[in-house]
Amino acid sequence: MLMLYERRPAVRTLRGWAISVLQEAGAIRECEELGWMQDRADPHSRERALVVACQDPPSSVSPNEAVAAVEDVLDSIGDTCPECPPYCG
Repeated sequence: MLMLYERRPAVRTLRGWAISVLQEAGAIRECEELGWMQDRADPHSRERALVVACQDPPSSVSPNEAVAAVEDVLDSIGDTCPECPPYCG
């Protein structure tokens, strides 16, 4: 029987790869209205993303570099959309 495995889409940059890993793990999400990335502040999904980065880095990237890329993306993303008005009430 032929088995097909879903492959991750090709990403051109290490940052793009890190963003896709974080999205797959559920650590970040996209603002529904404006598209900005938002940190979900979920420690379990962050840990899953870091495990994937360590165990399955892109070719020609060391596990340490992959983990550092994921951490850099997490450090650059806030938990609110910078363009959405603050919630009142």
